[in-house]
Amino acid sequence: MKNKFIHSIAIFLLFVINSYSQISPGDLTKAHAEFEGMSNCTLCHELGEKVTNEKCLDCHDNIQSLITNKRGYHNSTDVKNKDCFQCHSEHHGRKFEMVRFDEDNFNHKLTGYKLDGKHETIDCKKCHVADFIENKEIKKRPNTFLGLETKCLTCHDDYHQKTLSSNDCTKCHTTKEFSPASKFDHNESGFKLKGKHETVDCKKCHELTQKNGKDFQKFNNTPFNDCKSCHDNPHNEKITGNCTQCHTEESFSIFKGRGKFNHNTTNFTLKGKHKQIDCFSCHTKTSNPTLVFQDKKNINETNCIECHTDTHEGKLGNDCIKCHSENNFVSSKTMKAFDHNLSDFSLEGKHTEVDCKKCHEYGKFTDALEYSSCTSCHTDYHEGEFIKNNTSPDCSTCHSLESGFETSLFGLEQHELTQFPLDGAHSATPCFACHVNEEDDKWRFKDKGNTCVECHEDIHENYITNTYYPENNCSTCHTNETWNSVTFNHNNTTWALEGKHLETACKDCHITATEENSFIQKFKNLDSNCTNCHENKHENQFEINGETNCVRCHIYESWVPEKFDHNTTAFPLEGKHAKIECSQCHIAAIETENTSFNYKIKKHQCIDCHQ
Repeated sequence: MKNKFIHSIAIFLLFVINSYSQISPGDLTKAHAEFEGMSNCTLCHELGEKVTNEKCLDCHDNIQSLITNKRGYHNSTDVKNKDCFQCHSEHHGRKFEMVRFDEDNFNHKLTGYKLDGKHETIDCKKCHVADFIENKEIKKRPNTFLGLETKCLTCHDDYHQKTLSSNDCTKCHTTKEFSPASKFDHNESGFKLKGKHETVDCKKCHELTQKNGKDFQKFNNTPFNDCKSCHDNPHNEKITGNCTQCHTEESFSIFKGRGKFNHNTTNFTLKGKHKQIDCFSCHTKTSNPTLVFQDKKNINETNCIECHTDTHEGKLGNDCIKCHSENNFVSSKTMKAFDHNLSDFSLEGKHTEVDCKKCHEYGKFTDALEYSSCTSCHTDYHEGEFIKNNTSPDCSTCHSLESGFETSLFGLEQHELTQFPLDGAHSATPCFACHVNEEDDKWRFKDKGNTCVECHEDIHENYITNTYYPENNCSTCHTNETWNSVTFNHNNTTWALEGKHLETACKDCHITATEENSFIQKFKNLDSNCTNCHENKHENQFEINGETNCVRCHIYESWVPEKFDHNTTAFPLEGKHAKIECSQCHIAAIETENTSFNYKIKKHQCIDCHQ
């Protein structure tokens, strides 16, 4: 019995060993050794299926991230449509290398980073080392090719030690050689190289030094706003301003100061003709940089006779600019610079803009002029229109020197004192609308009239009787506020307004537009019969002696026939007849836009309406 049990156990163990060897073709690699065992098969395998990419990428999420972001070798056309196990086979023993490829012939462009220049000859292991990987998890993996960024500073030290605004080394350098920076263009910097600067060695301006114990050459924040940032000032600060005002970068000995040097930095500002003359017309030539242009110091700008001959022999003083300017000594006799306030007639407003010769016609500025009133110089535009008691008011009553004759000071307050005070729309009407004569385009102010029809066209003339329009006085119906506002009391006529007529605009009854963009007025003998204004919906059904009187049934408040009593007809309404709609019996006779109904029903027997 015991021997049979042992034999059964042996047979079972042999079956298990044979079954396992069929399920697992071999040991896993060292990287996957922790997943050894039948209970872990489904971590990588689908039951009855091959190994799927999805299960691989569930664990290798860093590869999945690269594929998702369309980066790296696994996103290339060489890998994209392959299964993982085609390159990374398993169950070949602990020491089997799952990551294998020909490093010498590998196309690095498939990773998204093409190798060129020095990168083509360097050994892979020089770049793919743990020291250059930032991701802590990937950094732990031995011999990995993942986690490396493409930025230069990932592998190389920053020679510039973060002193440059950009970390993109490729803007200046190539992968063929780091020095010189062949892609750098100095003309794209803040300081373009010209003249002698083009041949100067870079180290003359960008000196080699040490920083943080390393070789360093400063390129950023090098002062260049003024030549004196790099060069000594041979003028010992006696000449201010930028050196380029007088000198060029071609040669320091070449003088280009005329028209460029800012003479305003000195105590003598150049104006007019002084800007056009050669510098050495005033200054003595010298080769000594400490003495050049120093011979005319402390000369007052207004002291013209220091350099020029005084043709007036001191009679008019030394301040020549009172009468003359630096633009042209002769043509400046307009006296624009002369202080007229020193005379008996101070210049104000528009007078300050007038050429002296307009008043001093013959150029004798010392001759006395009459100036007691404006008309002493100016023609009376109004031609005596405002003369009162043989006296004409001065122009300053309505005009000012600041605004000139085009602007009037005569406003609403002054107009209130005239025979025609302005109110309503008249207060917003421009002056020229009433006071400019259309025939000669001249301003007129006297005898303009006070009545409406003296200025406005009387459109109602001969259309309204004198009873309602006495002396053609528009104010009977209209106001100055707006012409469309009418205040006429219709109760004064033979036909007082009631109901809806009170809401109707006057023009709806009295004005009829025509196709010629004109209108027809109806005021006299306007009949008050309803059918003269309103369409007769009943035609001649209710005529009496040839006239239809609508008010027998209708009221002015609404068109509803509230006054009509059916019981006064030949067919009084009783029972159900009193409840039905009128249109049930009075059927439309003509179906058009203006539907009419038959109200004169001659047959009243039941069978006439009911079947």
